[in-house]
Amino acid sequence: MGVATEGISMTANLAEDKQNETSAEAERDLDLSPAKGLFCGEIIQSCFWPFPEITNEQKEMLGMVLDSVDRFLEDKQENFRQWDEAGEQPEEFIQGLRDLGLFGLIIPEEHGGIGLSNTGYSRVLQQSSRYDSSVSLTIGAHSSIGMKGLLLFGTDAQKERYLPRLASGEMIAAYCLTESGSGSDAASIRTRATRNSNGGWTLNGEKIWITNGGIADFYTVFARTDSDAGKLSAFIVERDSPGVNIGLKEDKLGIRSSSTTTVSFADVEIPAENLLGEEGKGFKIAMAILNSGRTGLSGGAVGGMKTCIALASKQAVERKQFGSSIAEFGLIKKKIAEMTVDCFAAESAVRMVSHYIDSGYTDYSVEAAISKVFASEAMFRAANESLQIAAGNGFMKEFPYERIMRDSRILTIFEGTSEILRLFIALSGMKYAGVLLQELKSATDDIFNNPIKGFGLLSDYAGRRITHLTSLGQDRIIAAVPEILRDDALVFEKYTLELARMTDVLLRRHGKSIIEKQFALQRAADVVIDLFVGLSVLSRVSAMTPDDSEQYQQALSIAHIFSQRAKRRMNRNLRAMLRNEDEAAKSLAEYIFDKQSYPWDVL
Repeated sequence: MGVATEGISMTANLAEDKQNETSAEAERDLDLSPAKGLFCGEIIQSCFWPFPEITNEQKEMLGMVLDSVDRFLEDKQENFRQWDEAGEQPEEFIQGLRDLGLFGLIIPEEHGGIGLSNTGYSRVLQQSSRYDSSVSLTIGAHSSIGMKGLLLFGTDAQKERYLPRLASGEMIAAYCLTESGSGSDAASIRTRATRNSNGGWTLNGEKIWITNGGIADFYTVFARTDSDAGKLSAFIVERDSPGVNIGLKEDKLGIRSSSTTTVSFADVEIPAENLLGEEGKGFKIAMAILNSGRTGLSGGAVGGMKTCIALASKQAVERKQFGSSIAEFGLIKKKIAEMTVDCFAAESAVRMVSHYIDSGYTDYSVEAAISKVFASEAMFRAANESLQIAAGNGFMKEFPYERIMRDSRILTIFEGTSEILRLFIALSGMKYAGVLLQELKSATDDIFNNPIKGFGLLSDYAGRRITHLTSLGQDRIIAAVPEILRDDALVFEKYTLELARMTDVLLRRHGKSIIEKQFALQRAADVVIDLFVGLSVLSRVSAMTPDDSEQYQQALSIAHIFSQRAKRRMNRNLRAMLRNEDEAAKSLAEYIFDKQSYPWDVL
């Protein structure tokens, strides 16, 4: 073979290889994590643009469900206040939820449910949350977590047996994970399932703070099995099984009419066929359920924010002080504007995450955590500010503000506290980025033994580094946004690269001990939250039809306000990773832990 012919052959082979790689990349798109990519300086444009739309068929079905929810709930505001005080929802109200089909929202039609997508389900919880958080929790704890494990991991026989009754509400579901002392540490639970000679199990233990605990008939229970297959397994347990005991209802700060109880198990016999998923895979099942269910909680937060905005703006327009409507005061306008930006941003992120789930993405855990942290914290800010605008009225039980604020307080605690989720977000992203460093080391070590593979990895890494250093990557989002959003797009491009640089610095400096650097991890999480939410906002506004309408112009303003405020937050967080007072703060906390009091009384 001549040199020229050899060259043509090599070129053809390289072209074919490149085509195969492109095809493989297209197939791997659903394996990508857009948020983890941000830690590597990558904005995966195809994961953000275009902004996901709801199909006309989905809109029609969803519209009917939302209309039914409105008709059922809109005249019950006084009831919600009374049920909050009583600490329970009456049976006739729960029957009304059954009659509307609200326990079958995500159950497939072949099993008697409505079969909504994750997007549709999140939207329904948003609507019910406009009226009352406890209502959303009764529905949501059933669907998002209570029986979600059955949908995700159940056998055909298990689904045939339970899903029709769960769809009708004949059975209401609850999720039994948390125990006294375990909190967010699911691996430390003590409830135990011991295998019997007949292949079944005997369950003993107690679960606390179980939403729907007092009204549920179907429990997804996690217990230690300590088998060779793993230390945690999931089981389906029915309420009428001998040995299942329901505790008294908890007296809570908020979401008071939602049923919350302990559930204990004393020598409860579980048949072998009620093992959910594989033995020993309980931790994976528990996390998959929580990740998949977080858009329901986040959607509920968005609905609550919309109610706060409506109440606060009406109050501001109608209330007079010093001869003027307080809506004319700059500080009141500032509060309303911030609430609105937060709501638009949270709604954009929640919609993006639900799109990932519906589209079959395999890794959306970080994105779901981001939407939960941002939406839950934004909801509490909205509740606080709407009460502040209502002033004295906001403090009185005859008005809804104080109940909304009490109800919203739980959002940053359950299904993963904001602190735990921030650590999860940062560590997951840094682990993903750390793989690239390992690939580089592997390529360097192997370059002489396997030069094609080694140089390929080095080339890929070099390309990433050039992108980090010059912001000249080919997949720049500036091409996907209208000209008017160009400067806002540049903000997120710049700080994505800055996050990648800082991730590189932190990993090289701390290595595996990065897990102990919680202050740095929190800051990294806050940066990626701003990036992901901001990109979702830009994508949503980019999808709007440009016109001279005030609604479109105000949407542009929202995108600009968010990007500029995010820029200041990200800049502050990135600088503080290297220059901070962290050690002084830890020393002070340790001093207070030792005293267990405040030691500087003036007198």
